[in-house]
Amino acid sequence: MKLNNELMKKSLILLLFILTSFSVIGQNRSNTSAQNQEKEDTKDPDNLASQYFSQIMGVAISATSNTKMYKFIYDWIGTPYRLGGNSKKGIDCSKFAFQLYNKAFSTIIGNNSRNIFSMVNPVAKTELEQGDLVFFKIHSRAISHVGVYIGDNKFAHASSSKGVMISNLEDPYWTRYFYKGGRMLESFKNELDITE
Repeated sequence: MKLNNELMKKSLILLLFILTSFSVIGQNRSNTSAQNQEKEDTKDPDNLASQYFSQIMGVAISATSNTKMYKFIYDWIGTPYRLGGNSKKGIDCSKFAFQLYNKAFSTIIGNNSRNIFSMVNPVAKTELEQGDLVFFKIHSRAISHVGVYIGDNKFAHASSSKGVMISNLEDPYWTRYFYKGGRMLESFKNELDITE
């Protein structure tokens, strides 16, 4: 009887040792996979940039796939507004859209909001995609303002009151004056590619 009790204790200790070993191995594997994921994240600068721009611009990380566009916008945020301006000293809405398209998409667009609108296919507000243009008629019957859609109802533009900034299409002011969205026509993209 004493021998059986001793054998049972030893078996129980061995069983506990085996279960503990498996538990430690499992924890090590999950720690290793978390560490590998961290290493992958730091190896991929675009992923880090997407996370960063997602946070500072208030858009979903899935919307930040064009890091070139987001970096351009980030570099220009706070630039003062200047009608006809085309530099960091001051820029207007159409020149900002022009510069952004040139640098982020390697595409040349018009130099004022009305002729930019002539180069796009109209798009409903609900169908806007990252990089689409957004047009407004502010205190005017004609298009008077343009911005670039960045996702999650947000757009980047040069505002006459605050300079280059990010605004929300759902804000009452922008909802009131929103005219249409627009996506660059393929024929213009092709024409521009041929002339380069």
